[in-house]
Amino acid sequence: MGYQLGVDVGGTFTDVVLRAPHGEVSAVKCLSTPDDPLLGIMSGIAQALGDVTPSLITRVVHATTLATNAVLERTGARVAFVTTKGFRSLIPLGRYARVEEDRYDLRFTPPVPPVAAEDCFEVEERVGADGSVLVPLCPESVRRAGREIAARGITSAAVCLLHSYADPSHERQVADLLREFVPSVVISSEVWPELREYERATTTIMSGYVGPLMASYLTRFQDELRSFGITAPVHVMESGGGVMSAAQAARRAVATIESGPAAGVLAASLTGHPDVISFDMGGTTAKTCVIRNGRPEITHEFHVGGKGSFGGRRAGTGVPVKTPAIDLAEVGAGGGSIAWVDAAGALRVGPRSAGSSPGPACYGLGGSSPTVTDANLVLGYLSPGSFAAFPLSAELAEKAVDRVAGALGVAREAAAHAVHEIVGAAMGSAVHVVTVQRGIDPRGFVLVAFGGAGPMHAARVAGRFGIGTVVVPALCGVASAAGLLAGELSTERVLSALSAPDPCAVFAALEAAALADLGVAAGAAGLRVERSVDVRFRGQAHELTVPWGPSVDSAFFLKYHQVYGIAQEGEIEIVSYRLRLTIPAVRRTAGDPGTREGPTGRPPRSRLAYFAECGGYVDVPVLTRAAVGSLRGPAIIEDPESTIVVPPGWSAALSPDGSVTLTREGGA
Repeated sequence: MGYQLGVDVGGTFTDVVLRAPHGEVSAVKCLSTPDDPLLGIMSGIAQALGDVTPSLITRVVHATTLATNAVLERTGARVAFVTTKGFRSLIPLGRYARVEEDRYDLRFTPPVPPVAAEDCFEVEERVGADGSVLVPLCPESVRRAGREIAARGITSAAVCLLHSYADPSHERQVADLLREFVPSVVISSEVWPELREYERATTTIMSGYVGPLMASYLTRFQDELRSFGITAPVHVMESGGGVMSAAQAARRAVATIESGPAAGVLAASLTGHPDVISFDMGGTTAKTCVIRNGRPEITHEFHVGGKGSFGGRRAGTGVPVKTPAIDLAEVGAGGGSIAWVDAAGALRVGPRSAGSSPGPACYGLGGSSPTVTDANLVLGYLSPGSFAAFPLSAELAEKAVDRVAGALGVAREAAAHAVHEIVGAAMGSAVHVVTVQRGIDPRGFVLVAFGGAGPMHAARVAGRFGIGTVVVPALCGVASAAGLLAGELSTERVLSALSAPDPCAVFAALEAAALADLGVAAGAAGLRVERSVDVRFRGQAHELTVPWGPSVDSAFFLKYHQVYGIAQEGEIEIVSYRLRLTIPAVRRTAGDPGTREGPTGRPPRSRLAYFAECGGYVDVPVLTRAAVGSLRGPAIIEDPESTIVVPPGWSAALSPDGSVTLTREGGA
């Protein structure tokens, strides 16, 4: 096994991790370049490689927010929607639900549909729910739609015909005809062939929306790597926590919409604790996820591009996407989140972020708005030499925080502490969504903190919920990039077939398609096949996913009781069949934990830091991770890419694997 590269692009920093054949690890954190992410990526790769010959790289794994940003910023391709005659209003009508501040708004304006009404087209055909052809396809109606799409200058089309999951032949014919007029065409029977026309249509539309952008980006990325001398295959993190080939990511771009956050959750799941709440705080956002029995929670429908959402599976918080994704809650609270005073004189933090350009004021790159990072520097949690990438300016941070302090009429340190507390409350709300709001008691979980800013706030967030243990893994500042290298090559296939007479034939077809996705043969070494089904009581409208096997009935009854709190039995029906194919990643042996680059120079032995429990600024010890041993807070532990704050009432201990465990004195 040669060298491996993990590349994670965030809103503020781009992280690159290089793993040597025997497990040694080095990491680089550099500023992201929003105008062209590849500039920051290649700069980070060059720094990470150092003297390593590029041709020795055998694997590159990439997590990107490209698809997410395209959805949020509406910068994807203009898409034409093509459907069965009589259903062109499916997307313009949509499905609306009000959330948060919109609930009582008498002047509520519905969100803009993903495709404008004038860009929706019909073709003459009709397939029944059982797959029978009710109306044959009219090729001329397809050509007519294609000519109109081309005349409008639209270069991407999403085809979703009624009940095409039961018989995809019409969709395939439509795609072949449309490609005479439109360069990029995606069809629902290839993207995600499940029932429910609206969700299947929006999923296909989002794939057509981000697909051309993703394909172009990955082509450029591979070209840049080759010009640098790296010819290794490129894999992309998928929303569900596996990795797929770059070619497959271009074909099924919708599966990469939650690519970036998934890598961090994967890293948290590998800490050895079975029940974990992952807490990832970077420069722009904070993300949380529940991991039970070592496996992250997975949802098969989430919403993107909306507002007011903490949990992506809440209806009304964007466009629904039917594809497996790690079930995350995300808030606009990161190190770059801007603090501001509203018209009523109340202090707010976020959701706007200074990002990497111009960045927090203390970066000295032209930013002047006070951010969470500036506040943490004023409070003494950070020092001018905290970042390995570049020094921070205490003077610029103080000047920025003074603007907020002046508007509030309070002292500088009080304003900085208020910013720190408010952003902690915002992050706590995300933890609340994935735990308390879903009936989960967080006190029995371990909080795993990572990201450039996560370990600074983790103990405070844990304390809000009575969580008594916080784990900060080694390489915590670049944990998402490190987690990429543990990702398993995988793909998932699904097909709706109401109580199919031959489930084995359905699974065989899904497995053949999945093997083609991965480019492997049946029986390949280490190949793992997981089969599951979506089941519901006959007459009900919603399903639950349970493992496939002889005890499907009892598994469904048990899960129904767990989800709804009602013990019920009755006649059931199988709606959809799912298959996930996985090739395990090659991982280090337990006896070879690897090494990492340490900080340059020794940090100061002590520093003034603000702790309200102590009445203000107190002199606290500042240590490197290797020097922790066992200590009681207040204290500060500095890494090259992150800083751990140990508040009063907490103790810290270094584990053999290099992680730091914070324990709340007195327990939860």
